[in-house]
Amino acid sequence: MNAPAHDGGRLALMLNELRLPTIGRLWPEFAERSDKEGWPATRLLGALLEHELAERAKRRIERHRTESQMDPTKTLASFDFSAVPMVSKAHITALATGESWLEKGATVLLFGPPGVGKSHLGSAIGHALIDAGYRVLFTRTSELVQKLQAARQSLQLPSALARLDRFDLIILDDLSYARKDQAETSVLFELIAERYERKSLLITANQPFSGWNAVFPDPGMTVAAIDRLVHHSTIFELNVESYRRRKAGDKQNARRRQLNDDNPFSTQLPEDGNVTQ
Repeated sequence: MNAPAHDGGRLALMLNELRLPTIGRLWPEFAERSDKEGWPATRLLGALLEHELAERAKRRIERHRTESQMDPTKTLASFDFSAVPMVSKAHITALATGESWLEKGATVLLFGPPGVGKSHLGSAIGHALIDAGYRVLFTRTSELVQKLQAARQSLQLPSALARLDRFDLIILDDLSYARKDQAETSVLFELIAERYERKSLLITANQPFSGWNAVFPDPGMTVAAIDRLVHHSTIFELNVESYRRRKAGDKQNARRRQLNDDNPFSTQLPEDGNVTQ
């Protein structure tokens, strides 16, 4: 029995109905090549399906990157590892693959003063994990606390926490800025407890653990939160000069050099700020 013939318009409609837009776009070109080169049917079908799957993976990564709310410029490629020599690039690269730490709900903790690149490094890990097929959410800790507190007030906290389960990793940026006198941050503890040993967290903080009493409602909750976070954790301490302060100093020195170069007969302004004659 002869196979039924289908014209291009009918094929396009069926492919659209099946939600196969890449095959719909490529099949005329591939069919022409197949006719000219005598491809077996399996080769033609396989080539079209490979392109469809690749495009789906690309679109999925793009959706996940958009929903992550991360700055698209803060990647591993743009991170200056030379500015934080205490952080191993090899170690960060290993974490960025996901490996087994996401499977066991482990935690990454980034400590350091403002401006040293904690948020950038966290985002860089997040972007790499999205490329590896994981789902990531980046959020200011104080903003998430406000949303969870609103959910609690409307008796929707369990469902709000359940919705966050779709993310393999949540990046809580600037935990130290979430203050118990600004919002009832016990919801933050509930998030930590809910994800413990199931789903991963990456936390950036300006303050060491000793300063976390300002975040949680009582010392017992602080101890319990820290205990859960450090149980399966990787900790990095970025104790270097602020990147923003260093860049500002570099710009100021560059302006001084430019002034000196433009007027060599004027009083010289060295980079230390002292005037020399």
